[in-house]
Amino acid sequence: MTTVEQPPVNPLDNIRIVLVNTSHPGNIGAVARAMKNMCLNQLYLVEPRKYPHDEATWRAASADDVLNAAVVCETLDEAIADCQLVIGTSARERTVPWPLLDPRHCIERGYAEAAAGHKIALVFGREDRGLTNEELQRCNLHVHIPANPEYSSLNIAMAVQVLTYEVRMQHLSGELNNNDMADWDVPVAGAQDLERYLVHLEETLRDINFLRPEAPKKLMTRLRRLYQRTRLDEMEVNILRGILTSTQYWVRKAKAERPDEPNSGVDWVE
Repeated sequence: MTTVEQPPVNPLDNIRIVLVNTSHPGNIGAVARAMKNMCLNQLYLVEPRKYPHDEATWRAASADDVLNAAVVCETLDEAIADCQLVIGTSARERTVPWPLLDPRHCIERGYAEAAAGHKIALVFGREDRGLTNEELQRCNLHVHIPANPEYSSLNIAMAVQVLTYEVRMQHLSGELNNNDMADWDVPVAGAQDLERYLVHLEETLRDINFLRPEAPKKLMTRLRRLYQRTRLDEMEVNILRGILTSTQYWVRKAKAERPDEPNSGVDWVE
């Protein structure tokens, strides 16, 4: 039997730039140009205010091929559904801290995973206020560009250029920096599968009265941080969802058999 050799993976083909709710069409064109400068071509647009638009085409210059191939999505979840590593750009300190990296270390990790065949999303927020807390909670990692603290405002195309430059430098170096999941036996779970698990987890926690609607505190935010940091694979997600399904079955069975028995749940401290 003749073995057909598969073409080598080009890590750049596994890296996408995701722009969320961009208000100025010129910025979309400028991002397309920044991407093509660094040999990236996958652009995803989540609810752009004005697109297609002549100004976007004009600002793209000779990168209109990247612009014309852009994928327009209604939600961030749609744009990152098949990604195994989602990196969100953040300029603000959060009440609950998240794994935060500078561009170089962030892209070292992201490029290594892209080389292993994982799909990577670099997510950029709105020009005036960036990504919401809810959107950042969809990300495994946060990246912060350490600009001048007295004048830290970056145009979105500038921010994209900084990160894509680091991608280009990693690509040119030819070095795969330590990726502990490169030889994993099961594919890493995609963002969509992880989000379904987290929704299922929240539902189960409500069923057992551990998560109380009247006083949720930051429980789900902390659990999201835990699971985004852990990087579950597909089998692990299936196992955990099976545990949740079994838990729900026995809780509902117990409630049906003893409907008058109160379920006090368990208190936890923030």
